[in-house]
This record gives sequence, C-alpha cells and structure tokens, in this order.
Amino acid sequence: MITDLEIEKVQSIWGDKIVRIGQSKNNKSMCEAETIQLLNELYNFENGDVLFKPTKASKKQFRPDFESAKSYFIGGNQDFIEDKGFALNPWLSVRFENSGIIIHDSQALAMGNYFFKDIEGKETKVEYTFGYIKDNKGNLKINLHHSSLPYK
Repeated sequence: MITDLEIEKVQSIWGDKIVRIGQSKNNKSMCEAETIQLLNELYNFENGDVLFKPTKASKKQFRPDFESAKSYFIGGNQDFIEDKGFALNPWLSVRFENSGIIIHDSQALAMGNYFFKDIEGKETKVEYTFGYIKDNKGNLKINLHHSSLPYK
C-alpha cells in the first residue's frame, strides 16, 4: 500500500534533484550523472515505458523512454532539438501543492500545482499529474508524469 507521506517524500526528493541538476550545469559530467540518478531512482523506466509529457515540449511532446526524458531535463540530444534543458534553468527550489491524491493498493495518482523558484525569486506555477507505482523492491516510482502551464 502506498501512503500520502511516501508520495510527498518522493515529490520532495524530485524537487531537490531538479535543483541539484541546475546547480551542476557548468560541469557536464556531474549534471548528466545527477539526471541519470533522478531518472533511475524516481522513474519506473527499468520496467518499461513511462507516460511522460513534460511542460515545455511541443514538437515531440511525449517522452516514454529514458533517453527522451533525460533530453528534456538537460538537452543535448539531436533527436529532441527543442530541448534546452528544463532542469538547467537553474531553479532555487521546487514545491508541490497536491490538490488531491488517489491511492489504490500499489498504485497512486497525485495532481496539483508545483512551483519553481528561479534565481531572481520569481515563481512559475505548473500544473501536474503524477502516477506512482511500487517496484518489486518496494520503492515508489513515477510511471506517469504530465505537466503543463496553466491556461491563460
């Protein structure tokens, strides 16, 4: 069974890792290592595709595999030329505000807003829906990631 606290912990770790990726942007190997760690630790790619629709992707907006997700976070993949590296902004902090969480045995959904604070202190609000599943070791992993900017 998944708990709200487990989801909130993974969300906090996710935000911290996004901040660390941006902090390491001037060291390419460290930046790539941080991104690989984020994807391996928090996403369920080891069991196949993840339903991943990131915020700032429009030409190839769905990123179901490891390499396409990695490109979204740090860029550098010629198959995804629109990617500038979302996590490279850099962000000072990321905070989640869950609107709701639905838990069903070993799967869960969370939806709400997350806020990305940039180096000037400005927050960007982004809407998200994340799906979570427990892997065979009992670790909570993301198997659905959809985010978008609010409708204007």
